[in-house]
Amino acid sequence: MFIIFVRSRFVNVWNNLNEYRKLEEKIVHTALDNLKKNTGIEGIYIANPQKSLDGEVHFTFQNGRESFTVDVKKEIRSHQLPFIEDLAQNNKHFLIIAKTIFPKIKEALRKQGIGYLDSAGNIFLQTAKHYLWIDGHKNQKTKGENPKRTFNATGLKLIYLFLVDDKLLNLPQRKIAEKVGIALGNVSYILNGLKEQKFLIQKGKREFQIINKNELLDKWMMGFEEKLKPALHIGNFRFAGTEDEQNWKQLNLKHHQTFWGSEPAGSIITGYLQPQIFTLYTEETWNNLIKNYHFVPDQNGKIKVYKKFWKENDGHGETIVHPLLAYTDLMNTGNNRCMETAKIIYEQLLKKDI
Repeated sequence: MFIIFVRSRFVNVWNNLNEYRKLEEKIVHTALDNLKKNTGIEGIYIANPQKSLDGEVHFTFQNGRESFTVDVKKEIRSHQLPFIEDLAQNNKHFLIIAKTIFPKIKEALRKQGIGYLDSAGNIFLQTAKHYLWIDGHKNQKTKGENPKRTFNATGLKLIYLFLVDDKLLNLPQRKIAEKVGIALGNVSYILNGLKEQKFLIQKGKREFQIINKNELLDKWMMGFEEKLKPALHIGNFRFAGTEDEQNWKQLNLKHHQTFWGSEPAGSIITGYLQPQIFTLYTEETWNNLIKNYHFVPDQNGKIKVYKKFWKENDGHGETIVHPLLAYTDLMNTGNNRCMETAKIIYEQLLKKDI
């Protein structure tokens, strides 16, 4: 019976991974079909699941063929650009294919000379032999793609917990709800949503595993910036004086209550960044922030304070948030110096687990 159980778990994992690969291939084939319809250019996709990138595309042009190494995504956000740039630098004739590529992202990719193709058949290619730039075609809307409550504020809090420590997935749902501070019924709903969107597989009766973790992180980062973080904003402050700002590391933050995030966290973790904006996550009240740290309320102040949204009474050490949250905040700034710091954090502290 044990052998049968292990085998069934393996089959379940394998089937879910195959489903995700089918989704990637659907994105690619839709993009290639629309490209052919728009331009007459034919592309053949060959998947390479054993390699670091997803596959290759061979295009047939009027004056010959060219091949491109391909990475496939559902959509591309600004925080992903540094990693796409690294892929492009390390792979000659690199092409990113995605279901959705927003106009500002397309512009950024073109500035770097990085080829892209979206599912509507819009394309940019620049090689020694060919230059191709086509835009303006729209994606057809597909029914049944609403993430519903999975990525609302409650879902984002729960997904953060799993991204930080995926072993928590296999706790009883009541315990999970207590750790996040959400209603028990939400846990089951969000887990089912993650399964439907191919981010979670069930390996046994009570055992789950996150798959496509990089894509889940990307989606969480986008949702955090757009939906959860604005709701957490308590207010802005400034330091009482220039000396206080210069000595920000000397602030005696309340243990388990207040943590540096974003640029200060990046500075402490890497020693690479001099903060310009000072982000804090806290359980302390407005009045206590003023009393304990001599902050001065200022709508345009450099100190941006947010409510601490995780229930566990710890960050990463005594004064800073978990590296995952520091990385997210830094990448979401879109600022080059912050994103460079975020990449260091990713390489040193997150890459092995994502």
